[in-house]
Amino acid sequence: MSDSLHSHKPEAGHEHSHKLKPVKKHDHGGHGDACCSSKAAAPALVKLSELPTPGARLSRFRIEAMDCPTEQTLIQNKLSKLTGVHQLEFNLINRVLGVTHDFPGVEPIVEAIKSLGMQAEPLEQGAEAPTPTPAPGKKPWWPLALSGVGALLAEVIHFTGFAPNWAVAVIALVSILSGGLGTYKKGWIALKNRNLNINALMSIAVTGAVLIGQWPEAAMVMFLFTVAELIEAKSLDRARNAISGLMQMTPDTATVLQADGSWLEQDVKSIGLGARVRVRPGERIGLDGEVLSGRSTIDQAPITGESLPVEKTVGDKVFAGTINQAGSLEYAVTAVADNSTLARIIHAVEQAQGARAPTQRFVDSFSKIYTPAVFVLALAVAVIPPLFMGELWFDWIYRALVLLVVACPCALVISTPVTIVSGLAAAARKGILVKGGVYLEGGYKLDYLALDKTGTITHGKPVQTDYLSLDPTADDSAPAIAAALAGRSDHPVSLAIAKAAVDNQTAMLIVDNFEALGGRGVRGEINGQLYHLGNHRLVEDLGLCSPALEEKLFALEKQGKSVVLLLDSSGPLALFAVADTVKESSREAIRQLHDLGIKTLMLTGDNVHTAQAIAVQVGIDEARGDLLPGDKLQAVEELYAQGHRVGMVGDGINDAPALARSEIGFAMAAAGTDTAIETADVALMDDDLRKIPAFIRLSRQTSSILKQNIALALVIKAIFLGVTFAGVATMWMAVFADMGVSLLVVFNGLRLLRK
Repeated sequence: MSDSLHSHKPEAGHEHSHKLKPVKKHDHGGHGDACCSSKAAAPALVKLSELPTPGARLSRFRIEAMDCPTEQTLIQNKLSKLTGVHQLEFNLINRVLGVTHDFPGVEPIVEAIKSLGMQAEPLEQGAEAPTPTPAPGKKPWWPLALSGVGALLAEVIHFTGFAPNWAVAVIALVSILSGGLGTYKKGWIALKNRNLNINALMSIAVTGAVLIGQWPEAAMVMFLFTVAELIEAKSLDRARNAISGLMQMTPDTATVLQADGSWLEQDVKSIGLGARVRVRPGERIGLDGEVLSGRSTIDQAPITGESLPVEKTVGDKVFAGTINQAGSLEYAVTAVADNSTLARIIHAVEQAQGARAPTQRFVDSFSKIYTPAVFVLALAVAVIPPLFMGELWFDWIYRALVLLVVACPCALVISTPVTIVSGLAAAARKGILVKGGVYLEGGYKLDYLALDKTGTITHGKPVQTDYLSLDPTADDSAPAIAAALAGRSDHPVSLAIAKAAVDNQTAMLIVDNFEALGGRGVRGEINGQLYHLGNHRLVEDLGLCSPALEEKLFALEKQGKSVVLLLDSSGPLALFAVADTVKESSREAIRQLHDLGIKTLMLTGDNVHTAQAIAVQVGIDEARGDLLPGDKLQAVEELYAQGHRVGMVGDGINDAPALARSEIGFAMAAAGTDTAIETADVALMDDDLRKIPAFIRLSRQTSSILKQNIALALVIKAIFLGVTFAGVATMWMAVFADMGVSLLVVFNGLRLLRK
């Protein structure tokens, strides 16, 4: 059937494959921290030279000790001095480092990292980053227990005077060495590499306390710091597990049909494309595939975040990690284990956590100035009052040591990645794939959302909505005749009419001398009688229109429906109306967006009548029709010119320019679609528009927590600074203030995982 059988203009270039053309606004090469564009979605990549040599290669290493920005900075500073290293890629979640280099082997890199007190385990070329696991072998608990007992005993003896000072010193020294050797080792390595991290500052402070005779306090400070570090490490592991736990949803084996007709359990990693796999009720699906036989309901929450199971039958897609609930299914594998939808989601989230959000870039820049400044301030506090003001050396050196304990911006540095990773993991659980912290944090700024119509607000599959007989003598035969003509075309409108006939079990007739009429419709002979099936223009051309018929056509077209008429030589026999139906979730999504204060604009290639009709149905603020891809881009540009922060929602290639220009591009129905997952800023893993307000609420909460953490850390440090100058603060109080606020911001960030 001709395209013009529509009574309205179809969306230009609209693709229903739900793939997005990889168009992006900016090229974000260069240092990962330096890019502050709203589209800076890239891994934590540090370029050390402009261009690698042609023979450069990428080597990847698992470094168990690399689990926070402190180790990352040490490694970056060390490897940047090696000639032949071009760029570094940090994945703190998996503790994996990627190095682009010119060396024939990896030994220089391994040795350089070893000099920092860390072990680098080379990973095989092309291997996936392993799932994060706790460091092998638990550390014995008794050294920490001995340190705590020694610190407490030293304090008690010193307070009561039960034993001489040398005994207090010996007990405190045992406490410091049993609990703090690791801190001293890391601190010495940091100082050798001219890095004032928390271990270096704590080592200097404890050593200073020992030198001025504050043995009990030095022991207690080291013990409290070690305990706080241990708690913080456990808290960070929770954020890691939120993502690594996703991989554990895929079973290790699946039941595969063998060449001899038998069924055998195989490791999912060994199963190839096209293999026939059987899944029983209650089992997890091991690989992506297409159902070949059977019918069941599948819990797809791990992929799409849907709360209700989805019915699956022959031809439907199934995804690795989802749960088969009712019947038995057999499916053909469409993606190997390393390339399943779940694997791509996990990989995308791992990359996203490396892309520094604006707040994180600010904190990183701030800490580079803050820590040396406080260190210089501590030196000034130790020296200036005794030298120039006649104050006691002991008092002011002690206050300087307290300042050193508080100096490290650990709470600031660690709060942002923990919060971002928690937010990314929480979004993934909801079926929302966010491609970087920059988008997760930036979502709260949106105040306008532009939406494509077909496949976004509507289902994207036209269905027959109306049938009206215009000739009583043809009441019984008209549907069958129209279906026979429509069945000869693959146009969406004709397919809708043909499908309605099949659903109603209408007998199909044979068509002779079929002919397409360009821009108007089709014609053909059935049982020797000539019939036409076409649009409003065809009726006009045949001279068979009338005022009464015009009125009926206009009424349906005003509702946004495509009208098709069946005619014979005497006149119209029947009228069929076809429309793309609105998703039930769309109305609720638009209402939630309005509740969040976000205005909505629909951009579609359909005619203005259709656009207005759909907009009224779902409550959209404004609708524009008859748009080409360039027109959609222009509409987004106009909103920007008015000072709005615009998001764009689409699912087709014709939306790509507008998606690329928007603050955040949302891809609809991304489950199983490589291109959408790889190119969208935010990919919704099913076609539920309600996930967008859910994302915006999560973004607002993430932004709020980031601000809370920064304010909390700075305020507490400022208060403690004043208390220190007043001479009231002690070193163990400083440990509580510094590490306490670090734990507070970590726990505050982890709250996102509960949402």
